[in-house]
Amino acid sequence: MSIKYISVLLISLVSGIAFSQSKESESCDSIKELLDLSTDAMYSYEYNKAIDYSLNLIELAEEEKDYYHLYHGYNNLGITYDELYDTIRAKESYENALKYAKIVENDTLLWWAYNNLGNMFTSNKQTIDQGFAYYDKAIKAASNLEDADSRATPLMNKGWTHLYLEEYDEAFPYLVQVEKLVEDIKDPYMLSQVASLFGTYYLGKENLEESKKYYEKAIKIAERDSLYYEAVTAYDGYAEALFKNNEFKEAYNALDKYIEYDAELYEKEKLEQMESAQARFETKRYRENLEIAKREQKYKDEVIAKSQQNSIIMIISLIVMLFFIILLVRNNNSRKKLISQLKNKNSELFSAKEEAERLSMLKSQFFSTVSHELRTPLYGVVGLTSLLLDDKSLKKHESDLKSLKFSADYLLALINDVLQMNKMESKQVKLENVPFNLHELILSIVNTFEFTRLQNKNKVHYNIDENVPQNLIGDPVRLSQILMNLVGNAVKFTENGNIYINVELQAKVEDRAIIYFEVKDDGIGIPKSKQKLIFEEFSQLKPSNYNYQGTGLGLPIVKRLLQLFESQIHLKSKEGEGSVFCFSLSLKEDKSSTKKVGFAHEVYLDNLKEKQKILIVDDNRINQVVTRRILEKQNFECVVVGNGVEAIERVTAMDFDLILMDLNMPGINGMETTQRIRNLSKDVPIVALTAVEIEEVRNEIFAAGMNDIIVKPYDIERFYQTIKRNLNANLETSSRN
Repeated sequence: MSIKYISVLLISLVSGIAFSQSKESESCDSIKELLDLSTDAMYSYEYNKAIDYSLNLIELAEEEKDYYHLYHGYNNLGITYDELYDTIRAKESYENALKYAKIVENDTLLWWAYNNLGNMFTSNKQTIDQGFAYYDKAIKAASNLEDADSRATPLMNKGWTHLYLEEYDEAFPYLVQVEKLVEDIKDPYMLSQVASLFGTYYLGKENLEESKKYYEKAIKIAERDSLYYEAVTAYDGYAEALFKNNEFKEAYNALDKYIEYDAELYEKEKLEQMESAQARFETKRYRENLEIAKREQKYKDEVIAKSQQNSIIMIISLIVMLFFIILLVRNNNSRKKLISQLKNKNSELFSAKEEAERLSMLKSQFFSTVSHELRTPLYGVVGLTSLLLDDKSLKKHESDLKSLKFSADYLLALINDVLQMNKMESKQVKLENVPFNLHELILSIVNTFEFTRLQNKNKVHYNIDENVPQNLIGDPVRLSQILMNLVGNAVKFTENGNIYINVELQAKVEDRAIIYFEVKDDGIGIPKSKQKLIFEEFSQLKPSNYNYQGTGLGLPIVKRLLQLFESQIHLKSKEGEGSVFCFSLSLKEDKSSTKKVGFAHEVYLDNLKEKQKILIVDDNRINQVVTRRILEKQNFECVVVGNGVEAIERVTAMDFDLILMDLNMPGINGMETTQRIRNLSKDVPIVALTAVEIEEVRNEIFAAGMNDIIVKPYDIERFYQTIKRNLNANLETSSRN
């Protein structure tokens, strides 16, 4: 642990206790007790307890709107994560602490927060400049305080960082300022640290005499006041200065003192985690220093007298062996402790893994329940709105109805995006291989965005290369999701512009076609700096002149779905000039298909007899009305029942051409109802009509004897298409029999 971290820890401990006492009248006993427990655990290296106490403190302080203790909760949490080398959580906690320090408007809290962030960012050479900026803010905040310790600490940390970077001239002014401040308060801890830093400065400037003088001063103060850590730091630098000055005997004596104080530091503070790192550091330093000493001594002996060479080499060898033996013993002890710690950590990780798996299962169940509970009422909203749009008597309300349907579709898209991301994170999404018509798929996507296109005054152009096969085998659902997300983004971020959908054949390899898809717009474009960010979850491009809504999941879903296709998304964009998203897929050509291009409801009556009779099994009255009215519009005869028992009775009493079966019903559910109907040797097609995520129940649905699945709320064209497909299949089966 560096000087700058130690200084902040000790000062925040003392000052935190003082502030707790000064705020006693403003906080309840439980909040103060949690702060004390959190602080005690943190400085006793009981990090698990420190995290628990800090989180409880934060929760209670949030309830009480106690921003002062919210600061201390997040600050303690940040320090604890910092000690555990969890830099991501530490940074997040420190930033939260800074937020509440600004609310409280307390200069002491502000300089702590800025100083902690400065320590974090200066620990990584790539973020040094950010760290210095935070140090400057800490220095400015502390300058308003009368407490010399507070004013000195950020100055000392910035000087220490310059020394660490070997920027000795830049460090010197800060060291001088700190030296003047600590002389007034006569704080032995700060005096010892400052003397050590001056020793480091002069050591870097090759002024060995001055370096030794300051190290000796630091050692004197540290030994007088039993400051073990400062003694270790000072003796370490002092030994290096002596080695450089060819004072080898004194250097070895300094190293002995270094080892002595290091051992006492270990015993007094019980720093098990620091002990291992310190042991490795000592091993490296001792080896380097002893090798230097051996080479220097050998050279000196050759100059003085070659006759003494063998004796000196023997002595040095014995010393080296002695040091190695000591180090091996210490390393062995450290290794045993580390193995014990590793076993404990493994046990904790195993428990955490089990808990994570349990929570993941609960999350999946929750998403499944949310999916069903939201999609069921949305089915009624989308279905009734679609029916009302077709009612010519409501022509004057057409604009309002379109807005209502757009809002429902938008809400459904949000639900589907969140559920889709959850399934992909759980690796539940798998590609299907089913026949589909590419031209019909593109036309459906264009039609879907008609309302949004008109709202933003855009024009949508699409071009499909005549060489692209119309009928393919693949996963049309996932391909539709990819294209709808890309087109949806283009429509949303373009106003009074154009959207182009291009589909071209790149190559043919045997029975497979490599097809190039491109979605282009002339909208606001994407800055170069943001082009990687937009493919991350919950990220959005938010220019100052626009206000776009959404979850920020569309493009991440596109990226993950294309990975399933073993492809990847490519982006070309310039801010203010539009964007181009493109990708290529290898799809198998379906040479057996004779499908007609167009929407399903335009052709579904082909080859069907008049007045087809359909049984609707659904316990939701609104859903019953929607499904029945959609079917009756196309001249179907419908019978509606509200549970499985009634459905079995109706099937026993009369014949139906098709059954639409809800899954979740009171009494016997859709699965059991289907099984009982199949036991009656009925060949009637049964189609599941459900709001449940089909990936979770697909196998169970088909195992129960159902022929197909329609997910609520459904697209009416796909609904008619599924009905037609199953009725046609039933007609073909009947004709063969």
